[in-house]
Amino acid sequence: MRKSWVVIRREFLERVRTKWFLVGTVLGPVLMALLIFLPAVMVSRSGAERAIAVMDVTTSEFGQRVTEVLDERGRLQATRMQVEAAALETTADSLAQAVGRKEIDGFLIVTDQTVEDGRAEYRGSNATAQIEMEMLQHFLGQALLTERLNQVGVDPQLVAHANSVRLDMRTVTIRGGEATEQSGEATFMLAYFMWFLLYMAILLYGVQVLGAVVEEKTTRIVEVLVSSLRPFELLMGKVLGVGAVGLFQLSIWAVTARLLLTQRDVIGRMLGLEGPAQAFPLPEVPVSTIVVLLIYFVLGFFLYAALFAAVAAMSSTEAEARQAQAPVTIFFVIPSVLSLMAMLTEPDGALFVALSYIPFSSPISMPLRWVVSDVPIHELIGSIALLMLGLLLITWIAGRIYRVGILMYGKRPSPKEVWRWVRAS
Repeated sequence: MRKSWVVIRREFLERVRTKWFLVGTVLGPVLMALLIFLPAVMVSRSGAERAIAVMDVTTSEFGQRVTEVLDERGRLQATRMQVEAAALETTADSLAQAVGRKEIDGFLIVTDQTVEDGRAEYRGSNATAQIEMEMLQHFLGQALLTERLNQVGVDPQLVAHANSVRLDMRTVTIRGGEATEQSGEATFMLAYFMWFLLYMAILLYGVQVLGAVVEEKTTRIVEVLVSSLRPFELLMGKVLGVGAVGLFQLSIWAVTARLLLTQRDVIGRMLGLEGPAQAFPLPEVPVSTIVVLLIYFVLGFFLYAALFAAVAAMSSTEAEARQAQAPVTIFFVIPSVLSLMAMLTEPDGALFVALSYIPFSSPISMPLRWVVSDVPIHELIGSIALLMLGLLLITWIAGRIYRVGILMYGKRPSPKEVWRWVRAS
């Protein structure tokens, strides 16, 4: 173990001292800050009014009604233009030139057909602004409803009064038969964030193990190393060293995230935000969830790092290793995507439960289940036990492949030859 410690120290210091580690460590908190504060900043500064023209090609008062609704209820300065049907395209070309000169932001075309089948058209420089287009469509729909109600003799005010009650359904997560303080939306956000964090961390740091093994093999440094320590000690040193870098970086991110969350109102006031400094409710993270996250990250990383190291040991060049890593990556990506789909569609379904027990998928699935479902403690223990058994088996197989493959060069071994390496005593 003393010799492995030398490798662990070398792998850790070699990566921590690089500029890319510093950049990645800084970018993590920056992205967290953007996630927390950017929506609030955008909401606070999205009050600029848009100037649009309403091309009224109707034979009724519908165009006038649309203009009034947009002026009264939207962040729009609407100007009505009565246009004959024969001059529609000519006027539209003229308004398009006005948009190009930035005199207006766009124009809305409403005709008698709009009242009949709901078809309207908007042309403008902000046509790709989805929030603004949804708002425009919403208010246009209100004006259309009022017009149709008037045509059939129904008082629009009575209908508006009937629709004035706003339904606000609160979702509450239940744990252990008791309601918690966390909403369903916040629970989903926490689960999705954990999925993304585990997915990226395990995959990125696992690939780093592959790169470290290939680099030493192609430069033949490994021939010097194995003269001083056994191949398995070298393998464990690399896996533990890169894993320590991952935990160190994740710890920095966790501390920074905690500071951003606890001081978000202070930072929000510094940014000139009034009221809460977030545009959506942020979830509370229980200590038990952090513990589960760390356990599955460590075990999942060791499992896939061993696989990546074995793949690297069988490869003679970096390009060959990148190609050979595809099966391992697929083994990780498919269960991760299935876990996310199961969480979205059926959090208590059989598929999600099965994925949380399979060693290749449980590092992602069980932390998600722990957040979105009420997982019995015996299921958590069983999942960890199976993952540890799978880790021991994969590490044993990877160690035997690594022992032989690390000193092999030239042609990539066939599956039959790899199996012979594993069976060799």
